[in-house]
Amino acid sequence: MRTSAFPVPAPAPQRLTVDLAVSEGPVLLGANGALYGLSDDGVPGDAALEPLKITSVTQKPEGGAQHPGGDALTVARSFFRTGGGEILVMMQDVHAKWPYENLGIDDYLLKVDKIVKDISADPDSDRFVYIPFNEPDQIWYELETADRARYEANRDRFFADWRTVYRRIKAIDPDARIAGPNEAGYHSRLLRDFLAFARREDVLPQVITWHELDSASLRDFQAHHDDYRSLEREAGMAPLKINIDEYGNRRDLSVPGQLVQWVSMFERNKVYANTAYWDAAGNLNGHVVRSGIPNGGWWFFRWYAGLTGDTVEVSPPRANTVDTLQGLASLDTARRQAQVLLGGADGDSDVVVRNVPPSVFGDTVTATVAEAAWSGYEGQHATPLVLARTRVRVAEDGSVTVPLRDMHRMSAYRIVLTPGGEGTPAAPDVPWSARYEAQEAAVTDGEIRTQGTVEDPNGYATSGNQDVGSLDRPTSKVDFTVTVPHDRSYDLAILYGNRSGAPATQRLRVDGGDPVTVTYPSTENWTYRAKKELQVHLSAGTHVLTLAKGTAEVTLDRIDLTARAGEPTASYEATLADIGGSPSYDYTSSAGVGTGALVLGTGDKAVFDVYAPRDGYYTVVAQASSEVELALHGERVTALPGRSLRLYLAAGNNRVAVRAEHAAVRSLDVSGDGSAEGTLGCPAAAAALAGGAELVASPYASTGSRIGRLGNSPSSTAEFTVEAPRPGRHLLVVHYSHDDRRDNGHAYNTDIMSRTADVTVGDAEPVKVTFKNTWSPDDYWTVSVPVELKEGANKVTFGNATAWAPRIDRIELGRVVGLL
Repeated sequence: MRTSAFPVPAPAPQRLTVDLAVSEGPVLLGANGALYGLSDDGVPGDAALEPLKITSVTQKPEGGAQHPGGDALTVARSFFRTGGGEILVMMQDVHAKWPYENLGIDDYLLKVDKIVKDISADPDSDRFVYIPFNEPDQIWYELETADRARYEANRDRFFADWRTVYRRIKAIDPDARIAGPNEAGYHSRLLRDFLAFARREDVLPQVITWHELDSASLRDFQAHHDDYRSLEREAGMAPLKINIDEYGNRRDLSVPGQLVQWVSMFERNKVYANTAYWDAAGNLNGHVVRSGIPNGGWWFFRWYAGLTGDTVEVSPPRANTVDTLQGLASLDTARRQAQVLLGGADGDSDVVVRNVPPSVFGDTVTATVAEAAWSGYEGQHATPLVLARTRVRVAEDGSVTVPLRDMHRMSAYRIVLTPGGEGTPAAPDVPWSARYEAQEAAVTDGEIRTQGTVEDPNGYATSGNQDVGSLDRPTSKVDFTVTVPHDRSYDLAILYGNRSGAPATQRLRVDGGDPVTVTYPSTENWTYRAKKELQVHLSAGTHVLTLAKGTAEVTLDRIDLTARAGEPTASYEATLADIGGSPSYDYTSSAGVGTGALVLGTGDKAVFDVYAPRDGYYTVVAQASSEVELALHGERVTALPGRSLRLYLAAGNNRVAVRAEHAAVRSLDVSGDGSAEGTLGCPAAAAALAGGAELVASPYASTGSRIGRLGNSPSSTAEFTVEAPRPGRHLLVVHYSHDDRRDNGHAYNTDIMSRTADVTVGDAEPVKVTFKNTWSPDDYWTVSVPVELKEGANKVTFGNATAWAPRIDRIELGRVVGLL
């Protein structure tokens, strides 16, 4: 190794410049959609959908054979009730095969007739958009051929069919909106011809769609967009709405630092865009864990949904480049906030915000910096960590510089600027943390594999682009050498994959000591990352953490160690909450956690997205000037300033609304690990079973048995009796499993299916609850349902008259407002 007597200077920080004086127009939030992001009514759950303010999704026709779930009219129920925008209907997904079987245009027209009749009869028919053809450049018409004569013949055949189908749709639904041509990639030649033809024949779509499915799109999309707009001008027509209704690769999904690169270019150009469907439906394409738990990607989209006002010009170090630092920013003069979202690069960066308006911010600002890290496709992510909160004086040239150090390219970062009031902002408590890559550890009888690179864009996202697999021999192990600063407990997070078909185990040893069993729930496949969290106690200094094969193979990606300083706590700032009505913003004081206060009056509300690592009770404190009313799970409770409430939260995201006659609210503070004390629990063995439902032994169930063969008959039921000491609103938590699938022969889609159960509490009407696939019959997840209990005995009954209900391990009920 060659050494030098002279130290090598560290590279200068990259610079990303934001110009608050150059508006790009109102925030669109167009790039937050997904193809097959919804699979059923309730999957994903409402609390995961509503905060994202999704403007469009793409789904299949009702009853379409392409996939077992994702029917447009079915998912419309939850999509529209949570504030969703419009649903694009991929009409050719009525077919079962991929590529679609071509039975002739007459056969297809019969299918078109039914699709349009079904949708046009829906009360929300004006919120659907028809996509008559999908990827015609490759399927049925082969329009990307280089041979000119062949192209023209295929083009004319496609144009004739487009005209026929377009007119058929309009004949049934004259107000229909139609999208196309929907190529698999951008083709200037085809679009020029298509626009001329469609205008001449009066069959012009209302929405222009194409796909951007290659890593090179991060470089090329701007040129594609600009070329298309030039084609419109050349044709003498007004700009049409654009929806890139499939974008991104597997390596981008779930990764905040990758997503910010895609979203920034779509938002800058004010186009709509939906992430591509590469795996399983119902998780917003890798951004919702289970049914309602956020991962790092979800938090990035939540930040994106929080942008208000106008977007403003952002100049990255290298524009239109694959895998580089990119960002987007907004300025809301009414709220007196500027926000910057950025990511996609390692190392150090300086964010320079220019032309900070003194009439909005004054001569000082409070800069708050937070990080949304990559936690895997199925790895839960707590409320993003605030890294810094400082008052900064605006420079004489009207600029503010915010330094970011030791950035991770898979993370996204949010900077919020608000007016700097009196007092000193509370410095955030940033715990010590370190990351250790599996491929850099000592690997015994395992294989290091490369994943998710530019050269293999549809490989799965992997920390450091490598993981360790084939840990399937008795001697397989990975030794991580770690160094920690203090003698204390540490949170250990393991990014892993488990496709063994059941929970798998490894043996964890610290410095060769006695083994501790680590149990890993199933995942979709070996590389579809989830996260296992546990605690270890380490003395200050260097240690070796060994993960060795247990019952089955587990793929290892990375481990994270984080110093634990007590029970988890999070402060949710009121000035960054979703609002209703017209509250005002007060930044006269910068002291404490909140960057200011949200002043609520009659008719106003603030809605907070509160994360819970598990179902259970948490301590919630409203930092407000006077009493406020909190609404959660359909229950309302008065919160006095600074006084603790004990509230039952569901695992994942919880929407907590705050109202007041008049109060200045700074934050909602939440602490705890999710206590089960005071909950009402019933194991499977306690249920009265009828109609063929039976108790089945299960080594992975909480008490060794579960309810099976439930449903598929009106008489097949499971009835629990719950003794409630007090009446009131409770959250019913169902621990369940099932692994229904239907293989449609798609190489890149896992066609999982959901089950449903009708849940009846006492004399109330039954509620149909959807239970997402848990990847194996022996992995138990939870779904939560708000219910009313009376004092004393309450019957909770599960059934499904027409199909199998999920297997049930146990139920728990927690009163939404618990006793302190």
